[in-house]
Amino acid sequence: MTAPLVFVDSGVLLATVDGADPARQTAARTWVAWCWQARTGRISTQVLNEFYNAAMQRFGRAGGVSPAHIRTHVRRLREWQPPHLDRYAVDGAWDLQDRHGLSYWTALIVSSAQQQGCSHLLSLEIPAGQSFDGVQVISPQGAQPTDIAST
Repeated sequence: MTAPLVFVDSGVLLATVDGADPARQTAARTWVAWCWQARTGRISTQVLNEFYNAAMQRFGRAGGVSPAHIRTHVRRLREWQPPHLDRYAVDGAWDLQDRHGLSYWTALIVSSAQQQGCSHLLSLEIPAGQSFDGVQVISPQGAQPTDIAST
C-alpha cells in the first residue's frame, strides 16, 4: 500500500531547524524524515519562500546561521518538486477563501495541497482536525506518521 501524500507547511519546516522548543522540533523532524523516507512529502513554492524568509529572519547572520546554510535546506526541499503557482491554485484558493472564510495565504496552502493530490496537510498554524474538500489538517505534535500510513 502506498503512503498518502502529505503537504508540509512552512511552519513545520521551520520547526525542524528551530531548537527553541525541543519537543516541537523532534515531532517536526519525525514527520519530515518520514515524508522523505516514504516519498510522500509535498510543498509549494510559497512554502519554500516562506521557509527561507522566516529562517533568514530568525537564524540568519544575527542568529549565527549563514545564508548559504539556509539555502542548502531550500535546495534540498526542491527535490520535492514544488509546482509553480498557477491560475488553478489561485482560483482554488479564492474558492476556499469564500467557502471556508480562510485567509488568502492559508487558502493558497490548502489549494496547493489539493492540486498535488495530498490527503493530509501537516501544519502548526492551521488547527488540526479541520478538513477542506478532502485535505485533512494534522499537527506534527498531535499525530504520528503511523496514524496516516495505513489510510
